[in-house]
Amino acid sequence: MNIELECEEDGRWIAEVIGLPGTMVYGQTRAEALAKVEALALRVLADRVEHGEPVPELDDVFAVPA
Repeated sequence: MNIELECEEDGRWIAEVIGLPGTMVYGQTRAEALAKVEALALRVLADRVEHGEPVPELDDVFAVPA
């Protein structure tokens, strides 16, 4: 999975882990959006583990485009 980052017209950054539903966040900076989406993705994955749901390969979860 990859993290998609985009700067909105109002200057806020939006980040989402592609392929992991429920992981879209906003941040005032690119770094803030990235940190928030990583934390949210960990919570989503932990919730999946707790409920016995499938978990994607963790090595690919936080791949950030250059």
